[in-house]
Amino acid sequence: MGEVSADAVTLDLLKEAMRTVRSSPLGVVNTPMIPWCQTTLPLSIDCKILIKLENMQRTGSFKIRGVANQFARKPKAGPFVTMSAGNYGKAFAYASKHYGSKGKVVMPETAPLSRATLIQSFGVEVERVPSSSVLNAVNRCIQEDKMTFLHSFDDLDLIAGHASLGLEVLEVNSEPDVVVVACGGGGLLAGVAAAFKLSGCEKTRIYGVEPEGACTMYKSFIERKPVGMDTYSVASGLAPPFAGRLPYELCQRYVEAIVLVSDEEIQTAVLTLYKSGLVVEPSGSAAFAAIVNNKIPDLEGKTIICIISGGNIGKDELTNFPDCETSETPHD
Repeated sequence: MGEVSADAVTLDLLKEAMRTVRSSPLGVVNTPMIPWCQTTLPLSIDCKILIKLENMQRTGSFKIRGVANQFARKPKAGPFVTMSAGNYGKAFAYASKHYGSKGKVVMPETAPLSRATLIQSFGVEVERVPSSSVLNAVNRCIQEDKMTFLHSFDDLDLIAGHASLGLEVLEVNSEPDVVVVACGGGGLLAGVAAAFKLSGCEKTRIYGVEPEGACTMYKSFIERKPVGMDTYSVASGLAPPFAGRLPYELCQRYVEAIVLVSDEEIQTAVLTLYKSGLVVEPSGSAAFAAIVNNKIPDLEGKTIICIISGGNIGKDELTNFPDCETSETPHD
């Protein structure tokens, strides 16, 4: 993408993107936000938590928000290529089928096979490569096959589309104390943080959550520039090999801190949510994991928004979680 600065992200831009997302023919949903106290989820802190359920979103995650805005502002013909561990690829494939454009998703081999099969079912080609070769494969498609690259996290239109999630929350709760959001490449975190801060929520603290084994934004904050690393996590959707440049700039400006959760904490969170009736993938449970493991400071007596970012977890993945095999239904 072109060198767009964080200054390009204005409240007017985000509101325009929200109108685009809400009127999109892709059918983006204004997902429910429920009080934690109306669930059986455990809570050891005296505070008010609202859970935004993007696992109930079209295509099973928040990604359709950014994709709706991207496709509305790009040439419709394609062909397009992108890189994704699953959720962006699914939303991209759904949009490609709707608009009748040809597309290809380059996926790291670490992503669940079920995700690749699902993306292919929309008529989009999938190429699985080692994680370190994803960018090379994308560049080959751009140069040799003359495909147009749609970035899965470092893109102004995408980030503005994701910001609709934050603006939606603000329609229900005008100034929460704390917002907790998962972070992979940083597109969602950047969009949500910008939505709150540009709307005047100066006192709201916004935290990003990354896996310990894929902490590119955390390291970027330390080194004060976007960095890459060899990533690995059970939350494959939060493990791109580098932090996005524009997301990093926006997060530096609007995010309080990045906190880390272990794969074990993520897996336990998936199980806890499942047993309470919520089907959430590992990447989608990161914000919840950070809250229940006391990774976020000073929550006592506060109003907190917890973003559940996606629910695309297949039976093949769930059976790898030991306790799920003993639970016949989510309400056992």
